[in-house]
Amino acid sequence: MLSMPMPSFSRFAAALGLALAALLPAARPAVAEVTLSFYTGYQTSPHSRFEGNDGTTDFSFLSEWEGRSFEMPPYYGVRAMVWRNENWGWGAEFTHAKVYASDETLADNGLETLEMSDGINILTANLMYRWPGQWAGGRITPYVGGGLGVAIPHIEFQDDSGGPETFEYQITGPAARWILGASYAINDTWSVFGELNGTYSSNKGDLEGGGEWESDIITNAINVGLTYSF
Repeated sequence: MLSMPMPSFSRFAAALGLALAALLPAARPAVAEVTLSFYTGYQTSPHSRFEGNDGTTDFSFLSEWEGRSFEMPPYYGVRAMVWRNENWGWGAEFTHAKVYASDETLADNGLETLEMSDGINILTANLMYRWPGQWAGGRITPYVGGGLGVAIPHIEFQDDSGGPETFEYQITGPAARWILGASYAINDTWSVFGELNGTYSSNKGDLEGGGEWESDIITNAINVGLTYSF
């Protein structure tokens, strides 16, 4: 399983921006609308099984996850889309979602830390469909979408005996996304939107001390955001 040293937030954001900037000019047709969307919101995650071994002992338990959307670093996302016509568009989306094992999960399983507070980060290539100008004098546009990509979580794991601490970004497996929302046009350039945005990721990574972990994680979010069109 691939892993990487923990980058700073600024380097991670800069790398994402460069990737999107490189993608869009090359992909943009001669006549197309490009949109950049930025959002935050309230994100949760249902329980999921967390299993593996710490290098010596196998473990398997049901983790109760908490999203803690508004704690630092906060939940957020960015989406870049190229709309080939009024209805169909494609692009890329990055979501910095989070999961923390509850205090009860930690206590019941002899853990000091189990969280992905620097993100169960999801990067997907999206396909979206919209119905422009449906209500409010043509200002409201409903849309749906989905995407496939990869999970890049920052896993933090340590048992309560003071054993090896895992604290790093890892590329852990495939991810999928689903989107349902509507935007409201303020003018020809700016719009606001609200949406439901969910992700699924199948994760398998490494632990310090020769161990490994795996977990299938779902996130569900209610997003609000701002879109710039050009």
